[in-house]
Amino acid sequence: MSSCFFRTILITGASGGLGSELARLYAAPETTLILWGRNAERLNQTAENCRKAGATVLTRTPDLTNPKEAIAALRDDDDQNPIDLLILNAGVSDIRRGDQITEPAETVLLNGLVNFTTPSSMAMAAAERMVARGGGTIALVGSVAAYHDLPFSAGYCGSKAGLARFAESARIALKPFHVYVSYIAPAFIDTDMSRRLTGPRPFLMTAEAAAGLIVETVRKRRPVYIFPWPFRFLRILAMILPRFIRELIMKNMHSDQKPRDN
Repeated sequence: MSSCFFRTILITGASGGLGSELARLYAAPETTLILWGRNAERLNQTAENCRKAGATVLTRTPDLTNPKEAIAALRDDDDQNPIDLLILNAGVSDIRRGDQITEPAETVLLNGLVNFTTPSSMAMAAAERMVARGGGTIALVGSVAAYHDLPFSAGYCGSKAGLARFAESARIALKPFHVYVSYIAPAFIDTDMSRRLTGPRPFLMTAEAAAGLIVETVRKRRPVYIFPWPFRFLRILAMILPRFIRELIMKNMHSDQKPRDN
């Protein structure tokens, strides 16, 4: 599978399992991939694999907890290689640990910066350039957690819910200028991020399968795509159930998490 329509693609979180699979699917001759990632070693391996597929690859390891730095880096990359497709895939999933009563303020801050503030501001920085060029595509990878009130992850759910609302608002604003925005909400993907969870991971998908669905969503310019399919049903159920029933279900949900591997 190749990018076909897209000449220059920037993917954040490209050193992780899902991001590296996205890079692999888009890697092709005459395609420039700009790959951002936190882990330099894994990022370089992904870049090398993409070069073997014929792509031109550039890499960065920016600090996504610093939105101003991320915006400046995006504009610098866009100055050198105008971006056709921006996939904002990087994220963190820190939740309240089992031995904690409240989520640490630092956890909420980290989720807010990496999952909402940085990607939403990067999206608008890219959109400004894309509008001036006559069009482009932006994909924001969120989570099904955006639609559920999980009591052990208020910071994570809130950050993803904010991203979902931002994406929908931005989509309406930018579509007349041929800039297409998609919000993609996966559930459990078999990556390092989800392996930190000690609870159940229903309908677990491989990173390869999830990346394929994201590529197809971008190609079809779907406004919103939730996967796998049982979570689309749960989204509808959450909308129609009375609040007291939703709260009864949610307050009995529990999860724990291993420390994040830095």
